[in-house]
Amino acid sequence: MEITYIVLGVLALLILVSCFVTVNQGTVAVITVFGKYSRIMAPGLNFKIPLIEMVHKRISIQNKSVELEFQAVTQDQANVYFKAMLLYAVFNQSEETIKNVAFKFIDERNFMQALIRTIEGTIRSFVATKRQSEILSLRTEIIEEVKKHLDDTLEEWGYHMIDIQLNDITFDEEIIKSMSRVVASNNLKAAAENEGQALLITKTKAAEAEGNAIKISAIAEKEAAMQRGQGIALFREEVAKGMAQAAKEMTEADLDASYLLFSMWTEAIKHFAEQGKGNVIFLDGSTDGMQKTMQQLMATIKLNEKA
Repeated sequence: MEITYIVLGVLALLILVSCFVTVNQGTVAVITVFGKYSRIMAPGLNFKIPLIEMVHKRISIQNKSVELEFQAVTQDQANVYFKAMLLYAVFNQSEETIKNVAFKFIDERNFMQALIRTIEGTIRSFVATKRQSEILSLRTEIIEEVKKHLDDTLEEWGYHMIDIQLNDITFDEEIIKSMSRVVASNNLKAAAENEGQALLITKTKAAEAEGNAIKISAIAEKEAAMQRGQGIALFREEVAKGMAQAAKEMTEADLDASYLLFSMWTEAIKHFAEQGKGNVIFLDGSTDGMQKTMQQLMATIKLNEKA
């Protein structure tokens, strides 16, 4: 009898213990009675009817992520490879939503299969209408297309999509090489155009500078020539005045004007000797030569006096 009481006591204790169910934070428990949905247990300690109510499934209401890899073909028959990350969660904690999550799919594996195939189909349909050269610039448009078609479907399953990211978009190796060559050629073209513009600017500025230098040099030469001409004219004018004044004074002093000419002649010879710097100067030193020179000087003085 004592053993029977002990067995009954243990069974009663086990039944009592099985009446309490602990649900972890971030999850909810779906309770069924004889296989039919009954109610939802919230996080914490819960009571259930032993042997009648059963915990069918524990559902996490936390965010979940999944990585996707798939291929699509563009309108011009180029293969595009995508790597994406999907972030999703249970839509809310309402009873209807939890029932959809618990009973729409047999298990988590079937749900993930349907989710991945839906995303792949949406992206492939969108990419099939675009050309290979457009894909890299349409990352945002692809994401918007997925969200537009997936939100309603996920809501029917009890979930909602928080975010989707296209982490990598690649092409076949040959396409990548050709794209690299196109980029390189465009860069070379831009560099050549920039170098040409720089060379043109340099040549233009150099030509402008050379033209300005020639212009300035010509103006300076013109001014110098004018100054030299004016200086020579003034010199000749002063010489003429000096000779005329000297001849006048000698005439007033009853001196022969030829004495003045002889003095000028000797001063000229002295100047030639001092400033010649080793050059050879040939002079007609004869009496006839000196008389001829004197006559020329006298003629010059008379012309200046008439002027």
